[in-house]
Amino acid sequence: MLLIFSDEQKEHLGFLTQVDSAVVSEFGRIAVEFLRKGSNPKIYEGAARKLNVTSDTVQHGVEGLSYLLIESSKLMISDVDFQDSVLVLGFSEELNKLLLQLYLDHRKEIRGILSELTPDLPHYHSMEWRLDVQLASRSLRQQIKPTVTLKLHLKQNGDKSSKVLQTDPATLLHLIQQLEQALGEMKTSHCRRIVRNIK
Repeated sequence: MLLIFSDEQKEHLGFLTQVDSAVVSEFGRIAVEFLRKGSNPKIYEGAARKLNVTSDTVQHGVEGLSYLLIESSKLMISDVDFQDSVLVLGFSEELNKLLLQLYLDHRKEIRGILSELTPDLPHYHSMEWRLDVQLASRSLRQQIKPTVTLKLHLKQNGDKSSKVLQTDPATLLHLIQQLEQALGEMKTSHCRRIVRNIK
């Protein structure tokens, strides 16, 4: 799988061709530090003074490099795909090798950082249900009014919670059809490829 860069990202990464490999290595270190702790304007200003460029130029270069590392790590692309992806940026062979080594050295750490950033959402643990049918009332002697009550037990970070939902059978059938359609969609080759790349 190849990475796709916008024109703006290509422009930001294009700055790396104007500096030597030692500076690119330093930018790589700053980009990884950026992923660990967030943005640090003082580092950008110091690097900008040394290179005689604006701090925005340095910041854009680091952000472009961060994007390259994040997307590559997220998709766990192979060495060949990484080199093919950066080929469109017009880098020298030496710079391509340097970026590849930076990616290989830090991809596990970056994936760890990304996994910590994903929210831990409540997920299904178990369910209880009950069907109630009202057969008559004072005003209507013959009526059938079914109601389905669901109690969902959820887990999040080891904590358990529950939600009570009540609906009529027609809405429940529609919900079941939508969920079955979503599960069917997950079996398509396109979705399987996406899920495989996310892991």
